[in-house]
Amino acid sequence: VKVVESGGGLVQPGGSLTLSCVASGFAFSSYPMRWYRQAPGKERELVASISSRGDSTNYADSMKGRFTISRDNAKKTVYLQMNSLKPEDTAVYYCHVYTNFDCWGQGTQVTVSS
Repeated sequence: VKVVESGGGLVQPGGSLTLSCVASGFAFSSYPMRWYRQAPGKERELVASISSRGDSTNYADSMKGRFTISRDNAKKTVYLQMNSLKPEDTAVYYCHVYTNFDCWGQGTQVTVSS
């Protein structure tokens, strides 16, 4: 079971980024997927989740209306579209799936700064 994130980078406040997470080693279309983030000195927090078929999503309150989680089961990929980024969105973003155990990616750094 493996998930690999990509797409992070440096972006100005108000900008946008799309993160991708490619999965392998499990039946991707059968599992909900989640994005978490961890800012320096803070605990890891849930950003968004999506059901196995992609027909149900949930977001942390501070991300609602700005972030969109989606998935392509044919490509075994989950995405996080982030708009109207703020400096407080700066964090390492992690993809997560729970199969019989927690599986985390290595994370991708998102830095929002002018």
